[in-house]
Amino acid sequence: MLCVGLVGVAGHVVEVEADLAPGLPAVVISGLPDTALHEARDRVRAAVVNSGQRWPNRRITLNLLPATMPKFGSAFDLAIAVALLGGSGELPLLALDRVVVLGELGLDGTVRPVRGVLPMVAAAARAGLERVIVPADNAAEAAVVPGIRVRAVDTLHRLVEFVRDGTPLIEPPALAPSHGPDGPDLADVAGQALGRRALEVAAAGGHHLALFGPPGAGKTMLAERLPSILPELDDEAALEVTALHSIAGLLPAGGRLLRRPPFQAPHHTATVASLVGGGSGLARPGAVSLAHRGVLFLDEAPEFGRGSLEALRQPLEHGRVLLARSRGGTEYPARTQLVLAANPCPCAKPAGDIHCECSPLARRRYLGRLSGPLLDRIDVQVTLPPLRAAELMEATMAEEPSAAVAARVAAARRAGAERWAGTGCRVNAEVPGPRLRRPPWRLPERDTRELRGRLDSGSLSARGFDRIIRMAWTVADLDGRDRPHSDDVREAIQLRTGDAA
Repeated sequence: MLCVGLVGVAGHVVEVEADLAPGLPAVVISGLPDTALHEARDRVRAAVVNSGQRWPNRRITLNLLPATMPKFGSAFDLAIAVALLGGSGELPLLALDRVVVLGELGLDGTVRPVRGVLPMVAAAARAGLERVIVPADNAAEAAVVPGIRVRAVDTLHRLVEFVRDGTPLIEPPALAPSHGPDGPDLADVAGQALGRRALEVAAAGGHHLALFGPPGAGKTMLAERLPSILPELDDEAALEVTALHSIAGLLPAGGRLLRRPPFQAPHHTATVASLVGGGSGLARPGAVSLAHRGVLFLDEAPEFGRGSLEALRQPLEHGRVLLARSRGGTEYPARTQLVLAANPCPCAKPAGDIHCECSPLARRRYLGRLSGPLLDRIDVQVTLPPLRAAELMEATMAEEPSAAVAARVAAARRAGAERWAGTGCRVNAEVPGPRLRRPPWRLPERDTRELRGRLDSGSLSARGFDRIIRMAWTVADLDGRDRPHSDDVREAIQLRTGDAA
């Protein structure tokens, strides 16, 4: 029988063999099974007997190939039961030739849903297999994968009747709409022209963003509205994002394909494992991977543990997380936009308030929790001023809605995608620095003179130099120019450092 095992988000076809030999009745499972697979012996036995089938009282050896790949979880239960019944002569398996069977068994023979069905079915399709049988509750999720025929079962008895008599299996339901509910609109944000421009540039180029300023300035509101101006995910990205949420067990009812960029906003008490992934056995994806192709928002960023913040540096740089374990490594994609929000001091009183009890040293220490190496990876860093009464009381209809900004962002992304076609880069933030420093993309010296001076004086790192160049390209894309000019570089410097060149 064929099944699929997951290592991270990558699926691998697994062949389940069953050998029944004379000897004392026993069940042995080989092929690097985890605890859940070891316990499958008792689940499968009870399910087979309670489904009206005869249990073979022989020495049963079950082998999962390839034997060198670790196997995790309960998705192998149904394949094990069918292989065992086929090996005992109770069930002809011709109808299941080159069919992938997935599902967890209850003691009464019901087939229960499992996590990660979408990447499992996708792996089967990549291996050239054309048919899969999945739990009924996972049918809609499995049907998202193109080019493969999906059928579902709710009990082991139904699958046995299908193999013996050709009784039809359950058809997957019609796919639910692929778009989710609309989120908050940018029109709700009063004033903050600089913050709006920073948000638009970050969205257009896929740049990381840090928002500083007093409480009530609109930092959180701006960050929560970033997904509303991002383009919907294309087919490839949507499958990646949906697969990650499937592994984490977070797919909404109906198993629809996720088209909207995900938004993750963990609490400041989040651990390193919850942010980057972890856990015993098969390491689960963390918030940075669940935000893949979307937004990871850390509100009150200085309140996060230093270890948690520093753990984000490698995923931000490489767009992936490699979680090493004694039984092997697990890799998850983590191409996300990081958004940080921070108050200027621990007491979070409005800027310049006479009641602020924080000394200049306390303020420096508070923001110093965001290390230099982490901030060096944040492209856009702006400080928002306090809102004035006139701005707050103006009619919100005067503010530009998300739809209008999203149209400009989409046009800028299309321009960037056409420019970098064939390089593997989707947005400007992903383009390697060396590529931008070589012809034909190298900017003239007259346009980068001030930027070079900042690098030579030590006020800007080489990483910061490259990130400003990337932002300059994004600014040019938003304004409809083929190449950045000195004004674009100047605006990029201002968005990075807070002061004009």
